[in-house]
Parts: sequence; C-alpha cells; structure tokens
Amino acid sequence: MRAISLPPVPYGSTAVRPGWADLPAGLRDALAARIGGPPAAVRVAGGGFTSGFAAVLTGPAGESVFVKAAALDGQRHLVDWYAHEAAILARLPAGLPVPRPRWALSESGWYALALDAIDGHTPALPWAPAELDAALATYAQVAAALAEPPAELAALRLPRLADLARDDILWWGEVAARREPLPEQAAGTPLAELVALESRLPGYADAAPGLAHGDLRVDNLLIDSDGRAWLCDWPWLCHGPAWFDLAGLLLTAYAGGLDADAAFAGHPAAAGAPADALDVTLAALAGYFLTGAAAGPSTASPHLRAHQRWSGEQALGWLAERRGWSWARPTPTP
Repeated sequence: MRAISLPPVPYGSTAVRPGWADLPAGLRDALAARIGGPPAAVRVAGGGFTSGFAAVLTGPAGESVFVKAAALDGQRHLVDWYAHEAAILARLPAGLPVPRPRWALSESGWYALALDAIDGHTPALPWAPAELDAALATYAQVAAALAEPPAELAALRLPRLADLARDDILWWGEVAARREPLPEQAAGTPLAELVALESRLPGYADAAPGLAHGDLRVDNLLIDSDGRAWLCDWPWLCHGPAWFDLAGLLLTAYAGGLDADAAFAGHPAAAGAPADALDVTLAALAGYFLTGAAAGPSTASPHLRAHQRWSGEQALGWLAERRGWSWARPTPTP
C-alpha cells in the first residue's frame, strides 16, 4: 500500500498576510463605512501564496464579506488579479457554487474587493472521501457550465492554456536542452519520455473548446455546513480543457492514498479527453513545480517553494506509478 504524503505545511497555514491594524487608516475607515461600522470581527485567511490582505470582515450588524486588498504601489500585480477576478465572477453563469463580487473601492493607495463570504472550511488532508466527492461534484457542475464559454466571459479575452503552457509550464524540454538544471527529484526518470509527454499539452489544450479554472487546488475550495463545495479564486480562468484542472486537484487525492486514477477516469470533465491526457498533464505539472521549487526564496510566501517541491513530487510519483518507471521517491526533508 502506498504511503500517505502530506504537504510540508498545511494548506490553510501557508500565507503571511497583513492584519487589519496594518492597513492604512483611510482604507480601514472606507471599509468600515461599507460594512456599517468598525468590524466586530476580522478573520484573516491563513491559506494561499500571496501577501495581500485577505479576511472575512463581520460588520456590527453581523453581516460578513470576504475582502481582498493590495497596495497600488508595490502590489500592482495583485490589484490587477483582484480586478480581473471580479470581472470574471460577475460574468460566470448563474447558479454555480462560487462567491460573487459585492463591491470594490480604492482608498489611501490601496484597492479592495469584497466578495460573498462563504461560511465553510478548507478541506483537510488527507481528503475525507465525502469532501473529495463534494469537490468533484462541484467541479463537474462548473466544467459543464463552462464547456461552451458564455459570450460575456469570452469578451474578457481570457488567455489560452496552450499559450500559457508554451510560455510558463513546459520545462522538461528546457531541462533536456540544458537551459534548466535537472531537478534532483527527477534523477532516474526517462527525460526523453517526459519531454515527449509534456510537449503534447499545447495541442491538446488548443483542441479543447471550454474554459478551465486554471488553479484548482484544495485551498481554493470551501466546504459549507451542508457539505457542498464552493470554488474560489478565479483570476486564472483560461481557454483550456477541464481535465487539466481535474488532474491538478487530484494530486492531493493521490498523495492521500486514494484511487486518483479512478476518480479522474470516472469524472465528467475527463469524458472525451485524449487517452494519455492524465499522463501529459502530470508530466507538465511535475516539471513546472519542480523547476519552480528550485528558484530562489519567494517574497509571496515563505512556504511556496516547499509546496512546489511537494506538488512536483506527487505529480512525478503518480506519473511514474502509471508508467511503470522504477523511481525512488525522495526522502522528505525533516
């Protein structure tokens, strides 16, 4: 039986974010005015890999909103992501389990976006089967709704996964050409096969007509009190196959000892996928995560590189198991 592997730091504890008191006074006043007065409670989000403010603010009357905020000077990339996410969320088809935008404001050199506050928790790892089932059911609903992109979303000129793959995701070809070093975790794996597998991703992605969330991870999901999963964090929506998202989500199911192969094969998002779509995605994700893990320290989160390394090892381990490679999983660093 395969051993269970857990991430080096729980997904709910990866972020280092400013607190309410760290925000400019003018921004605090503007946010308080929006929620009816100074917040009765502020619950800062512990998950994620960015350094922006993110918290559930509960107003004096008990109503809550989830607020993301970033400085216009120094965190412009986050401001752009939040504004883009608001545009996406406002245009997603009705009835999906996703938070919707409430309002946005700019004050004291900061931009803030308020979304519906979902009363729920991040799924714990290893996955409880019922919560994984809920997550897979939610993604089946989302994937079906985005299989034919609504005109309002298409008007946003979303990126194409095929282009993102060519520019940012495909790395084994760079390793083979010696423009990037071979990750130590990949020692003993057939590099030529990894290159061949990942190189198919752009063509497969180009042939897919729908939209993909682009960042389907356990920490972008919330399970509410009814057991329903909600899908959050939407700035990376792109033209691409839903099965790409599905494979990324199931990395944590594989790590938790569950039958991730069966979960992928039986999911509606994988219907009609190329026979080797899962292997192609795992190869691409393994290279992307492992080369990212070898980069210098991140200013976004001190835990980003360790999580990239862990995710890359899960992708490579799952792929090696599927392909019958004799690959020794690295010993975790204490």
